[in-house]
Amino acid sequence: MSSSEKVRASHILIKHQGSRRKSSWKDPDGRVISATTREEAVAQLQALRCDILSGDASFKDLASQNSHCSSAKRGGDLGSFGRGQMQKPFEEATFALKLGEISDIVDTDSGVHIIMRTG
Repeated sequence: MSSSEKVRASHILIKHQGSRRKSSWKDPDGRVISATTREEAVAQLQALRCDILSGDASFKDLASQNSHCSSAKRGGDLGSFGRGQMQKPFEEATFALKLGEISDIVDTDSGVHIIMRTG
């Protein structure tokens, strides 16, 4: 299996008013998500990304504390996946990353993400 067929990644998802599901393990009633604009979600992710890149915090810790995805319980780890298994923008961004690299903001129907390729 070549690396172009499967990747492994972790991510931090921040949901917002435009997300297809407005609830998460972190916000079961969706009150915070429904009140969050896309711009606010992006600003939050950009701040988290800066903390990671500056070395002030680890991706894993920030994912555990902030991500709206249930993968937060695993530090954002999504495991391995191939093409066609994730939403297209997420897949394209992940496959374009080098190992250990962190993406810019990626928009999907689920919300906004930053992604770190881990394998």
